[in-house]
Amino acid sequence: MTDAARRPTAIDRFLNVVEKGGNALPHPATLFALLALLVVLLSGVAAFFEVTAPHPATGETISVVNLLSIEGLHRMSTSMVTNFTSFAPLGTVLVALLGIGVAEHSGLIGASLRLLVLSSPRFLLTPVMVFAGVMSNMASEIGYVLLVPLAGLIFLAAGRHPILGMAAAFAGVSGGYSANLLIGTIDPLLAGLSQESARIIDPEYTVTPVANWYFMIASTPVVTALGWFATEKIVAPRFPDQPTRVPSDTDVADPDDDPESQRLKPEEKRGLWWALGACAVVTLLLVWSALPSGLFWGSGFMRDPVTDDLLRSPFLSSVVAIIFVYGVVAGITYGVVAGTVKSDEDVIKGMGQSMSTLGVYLVLTFFAAQFVAYFNWTQLGLIFAVEGAGVLDAARALVLGGAEEPAAWRWALAKIIIMAGFIALTAVANLFMGSASAKWALMAPIFVPMFMILGYSPELTQIAYRIGDSVTNIISPMMSYFALIIAFLQRYEPKAGIGTVIAVMLPYSVVFAIGWTVLFSLWLFLGLPIGPGAPLEYIPVAPEVDL
Repeated sequence: MTDAARRPTAIDRFLNVVEKGGNALPHPATLFALLALLVVLLSGVAAFFEVTAPHPATGETISVVNLLSIEGLHRMSTSMVTNFTSFAPLGTVLVALLGIGVAEHSGLIGASLRLLVLSSPRFLLTPVMVFAGVMSNMASEIGYVLLVPLAGLIFLAAGRHPILGMAAAFAGVSGGYSANLLIGTIDPLLAGLSQESARIIDPEYTVTPVANWYFMIASTPVVTALGWFATEKIVAPRFPDQPTRVPSDTDVADPDDDPESQRLKPEEKRGLWWALGACAVVTLLLVWSALPSGLFWGSGFMRDPVTDDLLRSPFLSSVVAIIFVYGVVAGITYGVVAGTVKSDEDVIKGMGQSMSTLGVYLVLTFFAAQFVAYFNWTQLGLIFAVEGAGVLDAARALVLGGAEEPAAWRWALAKIIIMAGFIALTAVANLFMGSASAKWALMAPIFVPMFMILGYSPELTQIAYRIGDSVTNIISPMMSYFALIIAFLQRYEPKAGIGTVIAVMLPYSVVFAIGWTVLFSLWLFLGLPIGPGAPLEYIPVAPEVDL
């Protein structure tokens, strides 16, 4: 390790300030409880001063609903339970994690990651490590707990510096959090929050869990390439190669961490093949259900029964159920063949363990649900959105140059500048509040309606948020697994601390921010859809007029 990691630098001092500022914030659950109380108080003050705004769709006057009243107290007390139970992200996350829990508990996900990493040639270790980290995001914390330490061991055995391997894996797991070829548990969670916020403007608006899927797929090879570049061209010179050797007990906490011991056993390989076959069968059934009736023997029973459309159909509305089915079928198949699932008790145990990790999340969700409900009831969110949209619209007018009919490139440029600014804002906020769902629950009720008024879709706002949230995860001391990463680095560098992790990971954060924003800008300029049935623009439905 270089002296830069031992002597406080300007970056270290800056990040110490960030850490202290973040630690000074209350727990996210407490924060939402305080924000809910603040909304109640603001509604009373705003109602007293008769704060109003014109509705962006109908032109009607929006008045603040006062919750600091007898009627408001009745509404809050009688709706407390339903606010929580009807909160859109709650059920989707619970159901998706039940399926993922089976796949994780059976060992399927861990074996798949080990196979991917251990079977890669030396010159491809870095991109494979980043790619494996990106793909691990669909399975909760498995990437942090399994892949990051395993990456250090693999690099050490290959004669490369172990910290370099852990950095590449961590960059993929945390920095590439919003890229993936598959839909994970975070997608329905964020989509639910976006939908709740979009309905402030449009009560019928729906955001599906696959709303950002096309962009996520395109982001996966881009993030992998960016992580490969940052590792080899920027980070690697600080961590020269080492003689090839098997780690000793002084390097790692457990002698079983020998890379050779991580190789798949015959029963695990058989389990993976059978799980792959089971997934293929499920995939064929899903394709059959989604094909139009009569086309290649398709049934079409999962398409819209009225319009025969697939974009707004039971198929896309069942994404969470599909994740559950894949997790259960593949997990049970692997477990039975590999010998890790011997009875139904093992399946239920896997589901139970995934639920046992959600205690804090449920508490957070309870208070977040109250905050979102109060924000919607008072109509403060809509008023803030109208006023904020006016400011952004003035900024957009400057970019458009005041022409009556601006050129198409000017419209695209204005959209890119505004969204890039939102990405930057999210990236900075992420340094102080690590939870992606907690931040989005706080930001979505303001920014989703605000951008809808400007004509930008909730799905577009959501993907911009996800980019900003991802790129600074790896340098945010508030990220929940940051302390764990420090502990992993200390296996090879005992003096490693927050400054060490930041110094190692900051190049990834900068490279990801630049590269991902460029990809996002090109996407907007070309006007490509970001997901199935997910437009870039929001066109409000004109209100019906009685003649």
